[in-house]
Amino acid sequence: MMGRRRLGRPFGWLWASYAVSAYGSGLGFGALPLIAVLVLHAGPAEVSALSAVGPAVGALIAVPLAPWVEFRRKRPVMIMMDLVRCAAMATIPLGYAFGWLSFVHLLVVSAVVAAARIAFNAASGAYLKALVRPDDLLVANARFESTNWSSIAVGPPLGGAAIGVFGPVTTVVADAISYLLSALGITAIGGQEEAPRTTDKNPTRAGGLLDGWRHIMAHPGLRPLYLNQMLVAGLIMATEPLLAVLLLRQLGFPPWQYALAFAAPCLGGLIGSRLARRVVARFGRHRVFCTVGTLRAIWLIGLALVRPGIVGLITVMAVELAIIVNMSLYGPVLATYRLEHTPKHLVARTLSAWSIGQQASIAVLTALTGLLADATSPRTALTAAGLLILTTPLLLPRPDPTPRLEPELSSSR
Repeated sequence: MMGRRRLGRPFGWLWASYAVSAYGSGLGFGALPLIAVLVLHAGPAEVSALSAVGPAVGALIAVPLAPWVEFRRKRPVMIMMDLVRCAAMATIPLGYAFGWLSFVHLLVVSAVVAAARIAFNAASGAYLKALVRPDDLLVANARFESTNWSSIAVGPPLGGAAIGVFGPVTTVVADAISYLLSALGITAIGGQEEAPRTTDKNPTRAGGLLDGWRHIMAHPGLRPLYLNQMLVAGLIMATEPLLAVLLLRQLGFPPWQYALAFAAPCLGGLIGSRLARRVVARFGRHRVFCTVGTLRAIWLIGLALVRPGIVGLITVMAVELAIIVNMSLYGPVLATYRLEHTPKHLVARTLSAWSIGQQASIAVLTALTGLLADATSPRTALTAAGLLILTTPLLLPRPDPTPRLEPELSSSR
């Protein structure tokens, strides 16, 4: 069984570091938009800008970081990015305490954290590929996926309660501390990491910055999966600030109900991620991409039907549960396929390109839906996002994606 499979002590430390960081972020889930609404009294356009402009700037910052990450030892990069995120998040409670917290401040923190997250994930993916056997990649990715969803299930209700008792920046403090603990956990992995080799005297040249995208767009399996993922992730994430305004300001939901509406359905993430290996073994990866990739897109339109009171709360939870079960099953399969089909010397740049493209899509679609919400209403913008996502299954690969790169995987053992 997947839960009993041993992947070694180094992976255990890596997983533990990911877990403490994920649970810290779970406590601070939606913290910046929540602070913008409750402390700075921001409207729909400002909240959407916070969720769009900061990550978009962060994605731009991450572009030259990709080759820098590729040709350095990955553990020091991961530690550095954790410390950067810790320092950035720590400035928010300081700003709040001294009365100089502003919307621009939140934007800057959002950008720095987004750039550091992309660099961290690129280094982590490359490190994971070298750390575990090829046959264990899906198991490892499923464990990360399960941890991520469980952290969101547990974190927001606790975070909402903490905000109610201790104030609006409490969860940001917890998030900052979690990055520090993650850095300590990665340090504890120990061992000697082999330095990456390159014959390129200038790996950060302009052409080298695009190598990740070249690999993705030239690959017959990765290209459609990438385009599909950008739209699906962008449209789903674009609904978060819209729902914050709709639920908190227009429908009068208290913060704890808002947190619960997103947290409880995340238990579905435990179901999907734990089933990933068995479903792939029984039905094949291509059917997961096509069937589950379609199922995760058809539910979003339901958010436009949210009403006040308990019925509205149940509607949000039901829609989110359906989306999350399918996302958590699809996610580790996609992550594993991406690592299997990326040569070792391109992993960090490919993962960076993937994250940057996805983050840019989230930023653009969040900004557009925010403008639409400002001109019409959050409910109209939610309807538009729900209708547009119904077209995304057309981008899924029809022929079975190419087989794994066996020679490359063997060299990464």
